[in-house]
Amino acid sequence: MIEDPRIARMAKALVEYSLGVQAGWTVTISATTAAMPLVQAVYKQVLVAGGHPYVLLEPPGIKDLMLRIGSDEQLSRVDPFKLLMLDKSDAVLDILSEENTRSANTVDPRRQALTQQARAALGNLSMDRITKGQPRCLTLFPTQAYAQDAEMSLSEFEDFVFHACLLDSEEDPADRWRQVSREQQRIVDWLAGKKEVHVEAPGTDLTMSIEGRNFVNSDGKRNFPSGEVFTSPVEDTVRGHITYSYPASYNGRTVQGVKLTFEEGRVTHFSAEQGEGYLAAMLDMDEGARKLGEFAIGTNTGVTRITRNTLFDEKIAGTIHCALGNAYPNAGGINKSAIHWDMVTDMREGRVVVDGATMYEAGKFVI
Repeated sequence: MIEDPRIARMAKALVEYSLGVQAGWTVTISATTAAMPLVQAVYKQVLVAGGHPYVLLEPPGIKDLMLRIGSDEQLSRVDPFKLLMLDKSDAVLDILSEENTRSANTVDPRRQALTQQARAALGNLSMDRITKGQPRCLTLFPTQAYAQDAEMSLSEFEDFVFHACLLDSEEDPADRWRQVSREQQRIVDWLAGKKEVHVEAPGTDLTMSIEGRNFVNSDGKRNFPSGEVFTSPVEDTVRGHITYSYPASYNGRTVQGVKLTFEEGRVTHFSAEQGEGYLAAMLDMDEGARKLGEFAIGTNTGVTRITRNTLFDEKIAGTIHCALGNAYPNAGGINKSAIHWDMVTDMREGRVVVDGATMYEAGKFVI
């Protein structure tokens, strides 16, 4: 088998740029066995950097077994080893690498909700790492399952992923991501100190306060690829309605045609053309699930089409996304929830107005 040189470039970028691994660090690499080429390449780069790599591999079908035959007690249990891993690692790399993204499609949403609530402790610890600036990055290794979701061949999807990650030339990807960071920082600086955001698009008229909140420059260190600027709105100020243009996937389930209405920060009415029952179950997950934890604008021009994978879809240049549930403390957010579900809206026929000034129109920044 011929090794794809883009995998080596990806590993180098992840270790040197995204995680910034230093000599003596303990680095955990978490993936399924389908991601072995990238796991091995990252392992090698951590060794080169003088770190101590630790690999946490998941065999195929394990999550599916738990969802289908686990008792409520087992579904609700927090994995103590993953908690320990998050606590003791200097850097963590999570590699999405599912071989079957549809295995949960027929599982009772209540069982999925129990599992998601159990993961909340892991999510809180992960969020705490991000808030403290401790390196953690989420990336994806192309598999046949993701390619099928995106309606591409595997080779097409590989090209798509590596292009979105700025890996399809021999130019140092870290330098290219530093350029992205500088471009996005200009936007973040302009938004500093602003008070109100108003989003208008077909089927969407949504207003929220961002007073006292800050926008974060997502430049390939927390997600790889990245390409977005985001904040957490003031929780009780979100009002109006939003229609999400694209399918929204979460834990292997997809909903489409989602429409949400907010009053005093909470979802009061909702509908979906597909998957409305699952949406309802997630909205009733906990007290914070009906509030917005994130508002963001995608900037990655390399993400050229919908893939039904949030890691890419939320980064599409010309879109915004709003996440139900858990907020980002590093953006000033305080909402707590076991879910954080990003949903994407096309803005090519819309605009974003901030404090009365149009800053984004027809899918482009105009500031």
